[in-house]
Amino acid sequence: MGRSLLFSLLSLSSTPIFATSSTKGLDEKINNGFMPFAEWWENLILAEIPIFGQNIPLVLIVLILGALFFTLYFGFVNIRHFPTAIQVVRGKYDDFEKVQPQLKPQVFEVDGDLVDTIKDEGHLGEVNHFQALATAVSGTVGLGNIAMVAVAISIGGPGATFWMVLAGLLGMSSKFVECTLGVKYRDIDKDGNVFGGPMYYLSRGLKEMGLSHLGKLLSVVFAILCVGASFGGGNAFQSNQAAAQIIERFGLSGESSGSIIGVIFALLAGIVIIGGIKRIAKVTEKVVPFMAILYVGASLFIIFSHIEWVDDAFGLILTEAFTPKATITGGFIGVLIQGFRRAAFSNEAGAGSAAIAHSAVNTAHPASEGLVGLLEPFIDTVLICTMTAIVIILFNMDGMFVYGNVVDGQALMHDGSRLGGVNITSMAFENSISGSSYVLMVAVCLFAFSTILSWSYYGLQAWKYLFGRGKFVDLTYKVIFLLFTVLGAAITLDAVIKFSDAMILAMVFPNMIGLLILFPKVKKELAKYISIISKG
Repeated sequence: MGRSLLFSLLSLSSTPIFATSSTKGLDEKINNGFMPFAEWWENLILAEIPIFGQNIPLVLIVLILGALFFTLYFGFVNIRHFPTAIQVVRGKYDDFEKVQPQLKPQVFEVDGDLVDTIKDEGHLGEVNHFQALATAVSGTVGLGNIAMVAVAISIGGPGATFWMVLAGLLGMSSKFVECTLGVKYRDIDKDGNVFGGPMYYLSRGLKEMGLSHLGKLLSVVFAILCVGASFGGGNAFQSNQAAAQIIERFGLSGESSGSIIGVIFALLAGIVIIGGIKRIAKVTEKVVPFMAILYVGASLFIIFSHIEWVDDAFGLILTEAFTPKATITGGFIGVLIQGFRRAAFSNEAGAGSAAIAHSAVNTAHPASEGLVGLLEPFIDTVLICTMTAIVIILFNMDGMFVYGNVVDGQALMHDGSRLGGVNITSMAFENSISGSSYVLMVAVCLFAFSTILSWSYYGLQAWKYLFGRGKFVDLTYKVIFLLFTVLGAAITLDAVIKFSDAMILAMVFPNMIGLLILFPKVKKELAKYISIISKG
């Protein structure tokens, strides 16, 4: 079954539609043909239920309640053990890794025909704590931090920022749980290669609890969704937006501009991803800090340049979180939904994707990486998203547009023009610092590139779970993935983007079911690790 599905996917990737994507008018034909299915899929995943007179997506309710439960159950691990997480990343407790618990040789079966045995007890992972965090952060810190924050504020007003931050803080607890499980149930072969993520803790963890059939079903569903998300939201959308920024900033013209940029992106990404997680980690540990310094530095410069307005910006964030302006659709609940929804898209807490990267860490203690994982939503949402929000709010202090006055997802400016997503953020930067929109363009490209790298690893791990671990299977995925990098930059497929975004959120359902069953095992791992470092 696995091989037939693989060849079916190969045939789809080489259809005439993709081969002739540059034909004039073809984009519209593809959109018209695919849009009905994309809309059906989005409506299914983002199905809403009425609460307090407002329709709220079920997936957001699952994310919010799950994150709140984990926060309370683990005694506010997101706050109480935040300093511990910092120390783990800094390497303070690395000496404890030398006192490793004895790993018993285990034989794992994947789809009944692939057997791997852990024979070498010295193999505990492929990357260090910081590299694992950098790889995971690079997968979540992306255009959502720039474009989606602008969307949230233009629709929900400044108050949406408050709910984004709250969602980020609660999401830290979800990340802690899934990253701990990712390390606990990972597979390490005799060569030290790591295979981990929700596919493994769903199948193995639930099997331990006598729910093997449910675990197998959830793991396969998750893997399929993860592969789809890696091609779309984690790849094509990223290269598309990066190419759009480059074309706009440099005024490039011609039908082949996007294709050329896409090929360059694919070549750069290919050089890295062919080398596997170790090379990805080495690149992201250098790109992510530079990316963060560049973007955060520019944001802070703008904020301090308007320091006299910062208290007013925070005042708007707090007051309008509960008493938004009348133009905001849905009032208080509408603002809350915008904040939580954009935070969910941004940090992916509960979706399980980051657990794949964290599983590759070199550690004998699962909870140590769980603590590292909780830093991710803090960096992504609490810090970077908040800075973006403040810059946009400061930019709109003069009333460039009215919050909530949105047409087709774009803010209606007072001059009659429309701005949406990254263009609002770009104008906010340019308005404060002449030429800073070029800095933003560089940041967008780095965000997109690092996200592509991380999602290539996420998708590959899910692909291997479905089809096996042969070299041909490995290469097949990478070729198809790089093809989507080029296609994403060359063409605009709104339906595919809509479909892939819903695909990422769809991962929440199988993953959260597993988390809500396996969380007691996480508590044991946390107690064990805290006991070890406390005695030291």
